[in-house]
Amino acid sequence: MSEAINIGSVDSIEAGEAMVITSEENGTQDDIAVFHAEDGNFYAINDECTHETASLADGWIEGVEVECPVHAAKFCLKSGTALCLPATVAARTYKIEVQDGELLLYPDTPAS
Repeated sequence: MSEAINIGSVDSIEAGEAMVITSEENGTQDDIAVFHAEDGNFYAINDECTHETASLADGWIEGVEVECPVHAAKFCLKSGTALCLPATVAARTYKIEVQDGELLLYPDTPAS
């Protein structure tokens, strides 16, 4: 398991919103979107839609799904699964934890 990086307080992302942790910040080749879903939990997935270049953090969150702002592909925030066309490839997920009110992202560890 990779080392966690502290990405801020749980209060830094309002419910129904997302923030992007850039590749420079997370130490990988990809930007990671961290979502505060309507179920109250936090989820981290690759920020780039697998169908076409677009930021999923700019998409619409409903329940535990995000809809891409370009062509309306939907992804499950828990598993990264592509839920409808035009996307057919899952988005990579990342482990995220809440400890003492802080968000800890594990950029090299898939969500379980």
